[in-house]
Amino acid sequence: MPDLTVTKFSHVKPGDTPYLPGGLRDFFLYRDLGIAEATHGKVIAHLVRANMAPENGTGWHRHEADFQIVIMITGWARFMYGDKETLVEAGDVVHQSPGISHYLFDYSPDMEYLEIVSPADFKSIDVAPVCEIPPCTPWES
Repeated sequence: MPDLTVTKFSHVKPGDTPYLPGGLRDFFLYRDLGIAEATHGKVIAHLVRANMAPENGTGWHRHEADFQIVIMITGWARFMYGDKETLVEAGDVVHQSPGISHYLFDYSPDMEYLEIVSPADFKSIDVAPVCEIPPCTPWES
């Protein structure tokens, strides 16, 4: 049985793990960075990339997590955190406090962010709408 108090060394290069569908949202692609395995599920880190134009966004939800940050690498995304619209652009870092109701409703075609969450098997829970959602920015064909 592995010692779960000790994390493992991990080094993942860009070609080591592909961007794959099948994550939390079907309109995004996810690239695993090996952190969940290295920390025995204490933390997950993955890159999230836009895969399809926003239509309905993520819907209102919250996460059962102890810690979550989003670091925007390229592009931008528009979130609702409670009733406050927040534009998150390349270089921005957002700490999503535990249990905050939010909705990612719009993003650029080149959006990519690093998400780090603890625990790795965090849950996403749908919640009642907090407010109206602004319209999305159409992608050019």
